[in-house]
Amino acid sequence: MPAYLLDTNVLLRLADPGAQGHDVAARAVSQLLARDEPCFLTPQVLIEFWAVATRPAIANGLGWDAARTRLEIDRLLDQFPLLEDIPAVFYHWLALVSSHNLSGKRVHDARLIAVMEAHEVTHLLTFNVADFPSATGISIVHPRQSA
Repeated sequence: MPAYLLDTNVLLRLADPGAQGHDVAARAVSQLLARDEPCFLTPQVLIEFWAVATRPAIANGLGWDAARTRLEIDRLLDQFPLLEDIPAVFYHWLALVSSHNLSGKRVHDARLIAVMEAHEVTHLLTFNVADFPSATGISIVHPRQSA
């Protein structure tokens, strides 16, 4: 059975009913859960969520205060298990960035793949499919494709 890591952009759309893609994200996650396909979070996606949620709306954020953001993160943690940042994550990440010659912002995306490899999570649900390096045994899935 596939297991999914939920990317930050999926969580942001789930949390904001007015966001473009909210319905697509909500439907995809609902369908995964209905099929008993587990969905996970990582500290990294929640840190990124906080950064975007608390950034002003005029700067492409949600403009939320810390209290509202904390409530939403607590709700997400109640709904989805958190994958720990274990030491193996670093070694998977180092292998990925070295073998794919990654630099800049892409090294953060590679870290999500490294967490997945370390925890044997097979699928990443994201709206930004092209941002992620290929990795053996990892499927990058757009929410429209998860049905």
